[in-house]
Amino acid sequence: MFIALFVWMGADQEASLVRMKSALAGILISHAMIRDFHTLAPADGITEAVSRILDGFQQDFPVVDDGRVVGVLTRRGLLGALADHGQTGSVSEVMEREFEIAHPSEMMEIVFARLQSCACHSLPVTQDGRLIGVIDADNIGEFLMIQSALRKG
Repeated sequence: MFIALFVWMGADQEASLVRMKSALAGILISHAMIRDFHTLAPADGITEAVSRILDGFQQDFPVVDDGRVVGVLTRRGLLGALADHGQTGSVSEVMEREFEIAHPSEMMEIVFARLQSCACHSLPVTQDGRLIGVIDADNIGEFLMIQSALRKG
C-alpha cells in the first residue's frame, strides 16, 4: 500500500509539473520578472544583507559592482556565513561568484526548467549587461495564479 501511495504521489507531482510547463509555454519572463528588487555591493557588510532580508521579501540578492552583476548572495550562503562567522565580513566573502543569468526575451518554461535544475533560487535578469530584474520560482507561481484568476473572471 505504501508503494502504491508513493507511486501515486510521484505521478501527481509529474502531472502538475507538466501542467505548469504547459501554462508557461510562449510567455516571456519579462512579463513576470520582479522589477522592484534590492541589490548589494561587494563591499557591503553581512549586517546590511541581514537587514535587507528582514526588511523585505527577497531571499537572494544580486551583487552589483560598477553596474555589472558580479555575484549573487543567496539566503543559504548568508545563513552559512552567519553560522560560521557571525555578522563580521563582507558580501564579497560569501557571495556566489558562479551564477546563471536570464535574459528578458527568454521563455518562462525554459527559465523555470533552469531554476528547477540549478542549485539556485533566483536568477538575475540582464539586458545589455545591465540588471533589469530578478526571476524566481515563487514569482513564476504567482504569475500563473494571476493568469488563472483572470481566465476565470
